[in-house]
Amino acid sequence: MSARTLQNAYGTLTEPTTLTVQRRLPGPIERVWAYLTESDLRRQWLAAGDMPMQVGATVELIWRNDELTDPPGQRPEGFPSEHRMSCRITELDPPHQLAITWGSTGGVSFVLAEDGDGVLLTVIHRRVNERSTLLNVSTGWHMHLDVLVARLTEQQPAPFWDRWTDLKHEYEQRTPV
Repeated sequence: MSARTLQNAYGTLTEPTTLTVQRRLPGPIERVWAYLTESDLRRQWLAAGDMPMQVGATVELIWRNDELTDPPGQRPEGFPSEHRMSCRITELDPPHQLAITWGSTGGVSFVLAEDGDGVLLTVIHRRVNERSTLLNVSTGWHMHLDVLVARLTEQQPAPFWDRWTDLKHEYEQRTPV
């Protein structure tokens, strides 16, 4: 992992309700794209779910965060062992951009750009209006992207829930009230 990756690990508010998180990942760009779009690879760091490659297609994302790391750590109270969400693809430009709807927020964009021998992944999550939701979204993207970095660099990620809990406390301090 480069110093640049470590310096920019935290998500930032690029607008009052827009979270932007970046990671520099090992390439090639097609490999990173596969981890975004192919269910078997995406479930290793985020959520499973078949993703037809066309604008307007529906995608059901299925989170099983307890399966992302071994051990998973202690799941916080109130979080189920499985979570499902129906999304729709709103933008698609393989292998550079994917945007999907995301629950009650304004949606998520994934932008990939070649960066030397690596790939810069930018995740933009829009219209996250409530602080409590922003804290969970910030913490979640940070942790899930840390797992993605570990998968792509063939390293062992930290126990998901233990690190998630630590990050949540950090984001509570970093995020304006």
